[in-house]
Amino acid sequence: MVREYEMSEEASQCMMANEPVSSWGGAWTEEKLNAFEKYVNAYLTIMNKYRDQYGWKLIYFDGFAGSGSRNEAIVSDDNQLMIDLIDEHQLTAEELTPYKGAAERVLSIAQDGFDYYYFIDKDVVSSQMLEEKLAPFKANKKLIFRASDANNQVAELAKAMHADNKMKSLVLLDPFGMQVNWATIEQLKGTGTDLWILIPTGVIVNRLLDRRCKLTHIDKLVSFFGKDEAYLKDYFYKTRQESTLFGETEIVEKVKEPIRLIADLYIEQLKKIFKHVTERPLVLYNTRNTPIFHFAFASNNPTAVKIAKDIIK
Repeated sequence: MVREYEMSEEASQCMMANEPVSSWGGAWTEEKLNAFEKYVNAYLTIMNKYRDQYGWKLIYFDGFAGSGSRNEAIVSDDNQLMIDLIDEHQLTAEELTPYKGAAERVLSIAQDGFDYYYFIDKDVVSSQMLEEKLAPFKANKKLIFRASDANNQVAELAKAMHADNKMKSLVLLDPFGMQVNWATIEQLKGTGTDLWILIPTGVIVNRLLDRRCKLTHIDKLVSFFGKDEAYLKDYFYKTRQESTLFGETEIVEKVKEPIRLIADLYIEQLKKIFKHVTERPLVLYNTRNTPIFHFAFASNNPTAVKIAKDIIK
């Protein structure tokens, strides 16, 4: 029996954005959950055929599990970033309250499940609420709750998997913002991990790429993409010369279709860690038909990515 991988019990309270709590369950979040649930079903169907033969131990890992409530206010560890965007009126009520509902769906799947289910959320209250909500499943499933930072917990998971190649994990990382550092994703290289990750392309990242290349949150962009400032400026901005009464002036302009290019860059980065990645992630739109997230999949298994691509289609 695989040992429960050790994780720290750190628990820190997070400041809530000063916004009214609203009920959530819109089209884009349901689309995301439906796609993920379909994949989990397919994953377990395949893994259950071979788990006993190869002695695999299956781990489900949700890095931003939330409370499981449709009335959950957004809790962010990127407090100043969120406050800045709210003050600038760049975040709407619709975008502020993403519903976290994967836990119950995964636990309710009617086939042999995972050996361990890890539910991570940095907010202590949310973690406790989710544990209470999922109490009925504890009788026959190994549920583990951690009020801790997802980056630290992914590192601990990766460490355990590198030490034991019998461990296979399905990881869901769907933060509202840019809480996942690129260094965290790098930890999963060479492991038996299937990863679904929500990339906040339109809802956050694009709004940090201001039109004139000021990039007031450049440190966050660097840690998110794993690319330095010079690379990001060259990738997302173009310069041209313009004649004026006072001579030639250099004009800096943001690239066209920045949201698509944000997704493309993140996908290219994922390819450095995983052998197979969805070239075209699932695009999730808000009610104004603007893309706000891209839901991408990565694995070292070609069959896995084929299933993910079929689901996205």
